[in-house]
Amino acid sequence: MSEIILSLQNAQIFQRENLVLSDVNLTINKGEFVYLIGKTGSGKSSLMKTLYGDLPLEKGKGSIVDFNLNTLKEKEIPYLRRKIGIVFQDFKLLNDRSVFENLLFVLKATGWKDAIKIKAKINEVLSKVGMETKDFKMPFQLSGGEQQRIAIARALLNNPDLILADEPSGNLDPATSVDVMNVLKEIHNSGKTILMATHDYALILKFPYRTIKCEGGELFEVVKQQSTV
Repeated sequence: MSEIILSLQNAQIFQRENLVLSDVNLTINKGEFVYLIGKTGSGKSSLMKTLYGDLPLEKGKGSIVDFNLNTLKEKEIPYLRRKIGIVFQDFKLLNDRSVFENLLFVLKATGWKDAIKIKAKINEVLSKVGMETKDFKMPFQLSGGEQQRIAIARALLNNPDLILADEPSGNLDPATSVDVMNVLKEIHNSGKTILMATHDYALILKFPYRTIKCEGGELFEVVKQQSTV
């Protein structure tokens, strides 16, 4: 029996007062890699924000990493976000502190206290993304691809059950996008569940995984075309 990480049933996704997606039904099992595609304004970002507690789920049923989205309280959101790693398009690194201090900030904010364990954890996640020698650098000293690797490392700090990647290659050139995707693929291969919003169709062709699409106010599964080659 597969373990369900994310479940939405007849969910209505709102952006302020506007209904952007209706009757959303989606199940993601542990260990899956799923793309979320759709044009700008199709509801991808609103769906992502609903999943990590930025927007409330007002209608329908939803659960994510054992949290009920219908009854999610403000004070529970930090605990939800410890079980979810979020990777943003614009990295959201703190530019006034080093890579190490960026990761330290997250661990301290989520209750880590033991300095030895903290250092070991930071080294572990940096080595997973191939950035273990860059811990002393400031974000502005890194390329876009390197900054996104740090953002992925940050998402891994609390060993999340699910990684939500919101357009992680949106600000990167094609070659760097492939590099970052290879990092995500390795993380997925280690057993992590990933939901990635993207409109980079070249990546989807190169790294084919289950794909769901937002279009015309609905969410539906994209049936892969059989290659005729």
